[in-house]
Amino acid sequence: MTAPELERRDWLAAEFERYRSHLRGVAYRMLGSMTEAEDAVQEAWVRLDRSDPGGTDDLRGWLTVTVGRICLDVLRTRRSRRETYAGTWLPEPIVTRPPDETREHDSPERDAVLADSVGLALLVVLETLSPAERLAFVLHDVFGLPFDEIAPIVERTPAATRQLASRARRRVQAEAPDPDADLTIQRQVVDAFLAASRAGDFAGLLRLLDPDVVFRFDGGGRGAVARPPLAGAASVAREVRRFGPRFASLARPAVVNGNAGVVVPDAPGFGTIVLGFTVRGGRIAGLDLNADQAKVGPIGDRFREG
Repeated sequence: MTAPELERRDWLAAEFERYRSHLRGVAYRMLGSMTEAEDAVQEAWVRLDRSDPGGTDDLRGWLTVTVGRICLDVLRTRRSRRETYAGTWLPEPIVTRPPDETREHDSPERDAVLADSVGLALLVVLETLSPAERLAFVLHDVFGLPFDEIAPIVERTPAATRQLASRARRRVQAEAPDPDADLTIQRQVVDAFLAASRAGDFAGLLRLLDPDVVFRFDGGGRGAVARPPLAGAASVAREVRRFGPRFASLARPAVVNGNAGVVVPDAPGFGTIVLGFTVRGGRIAGLDLNADQAKVGPIGDRFREG
């Protein structure tokens, strides 16, 4: 390799590192898994290293499109496997300690992780979209890529690609409205929920739950939490009253995908549980219980260590 070629490769490597966080954010929104997102980003580097696109004008855009292509292939393969998944599939959560528990030396890492996070409710809705709809929505609505750049990836015209994003946008707006923005208010609601759970206070739970609340469970496709979602305040309150007293006293506060949540590092019979909340209008509109140890086991280890 000549000196100019080496210099060019070093420049590409440095630019790739500059965009790594952005690419990871694209891939996580596409795949709902930080593990798979990291794999997709690494594959993008392999493709860049193997086939220099040339020029320096828009390497960020080229990498974004490349990651989108990789993720689209993953989604298409995964869609057929998901048909045999028992219960509800939930994304791999991004979990950190609450701000008042964050150690000073953890702050840069925490900020980088939270920059990649997106609400669980949105990820759950994205999972219901077709791979092409998901890619069009994520790349255009979230990251601002024009439709004429997205269209070749999904093998559609720009106009048809615009329609894909429009359908996805309507689904997102209808099923994943924004949660309350204030994390302190969210935490107050979650703390009240834990207190009512510990006490088995059915009436107290009903006051905290939105009438249309949805409770989703992911047990990794097997086990006691491999079940369809529960809907409605009364049904959810009964379920929480049944198991809440066992687990609420063990729950540790956490930030789950940017919103208030809890981690139970040693849930009896389960291992680690991560519970994410969607709080809207001062009430809990969504609960996402993830007991898939492949996704949440390492999180329990971190919280168990204090």
